[in-house]
Amino acid sequence: MQKPKLQSALELAAKAPPLIGVPTGVKGLDELFFTLDPTTLKPKPLGGFPQGAAVHVTGISDTGKSLLAEQFALKQAERGETVLFVTTETPASLLVQGLKLRARAMGLKEKVLENVLIADAATYTALREDLQALFATLEEGLAQNARHLVVDSLTGLYEAKEIAARQVVRQVYAFSKRHDLTAVMISQKRSGHEELSAEAAGGYAVSHILDATVVLAKLLVMSPAQAKLYRMPLGEVVRFLRIDGCRLSGHDTRTHYLYIRPEGLLEVGPPLGN
Repeated sequence: MQKPKLQSALELAAKAPPLIGVPTGVKGLDELFFTLDPTTLKPKPLGGFPQGAAVHVTGISDTGKSLLAEQFALKQAERGETVLFVTTETPASLLVQGLKLRARAMGLKEKVLENVLIADAATYTALREDLQALFATLEEGLAQNARHLVVDSLTGLYEAKEIAARQVVRQVYAFSKRHDLTAVMISQKRSGHEELSAEAAGGYAVSHILDATVVLAKLLVMSPAQAKLYRMPLGEVVRFLRIDGCRLSGHDTRTHYLYIRPEGLLEVGPPLGN
């Protein structure tokens, strides 16, 4: 094994990949990541998640995490790029039903689904409990030039052994980096956690290791004051999205409204207060 050595940041900069945006398929989200214009030094929209990033999407149940993952996967499939989709929660046959509906709502032909390769860790316990077996299965898709990875959810890979969450997340993260994949990885928050924090079932292991964190939340409007603040009637659910950090690019730090449209697609709205 070659001995590790120090390298100058300038030397490494020459080898660094360009900062390119990968469109998310979620209206209003791509503009929330930015780079700097080299001439004016003003923020310039990146047009999506940073290419090669491992993006953590977290929230309690029914906040839109899986919708975001599916829209991202289908957007890449529409672009003709292969996606590796690990499902630990929903069996593949049911996942495909949702993908078909989402594709229809996005105006895509069903043929795009051939670009989404599914590893059914919800059905096959070995894929969920043995990371090496999972990686070996995913590597079959690399031969088809897979460029993206979706894991819904990471929590399903360590739910019975939360003490090992950091080790599990590091291995999945290393796999995505080793194969230069742009990844979306979902984690499930406990309902008792503060709504807009990045904390998830594995403690802070997930958000500390991955490159960016997108937090989704929801609130049931229960008082006249909340109804006035959020401009929603009593009894309605208001949803939010915030980017909690991104190592690879700049990002909007405000909390935004998040909508689930009647056709079943996520859309990011204006920031709170607008």
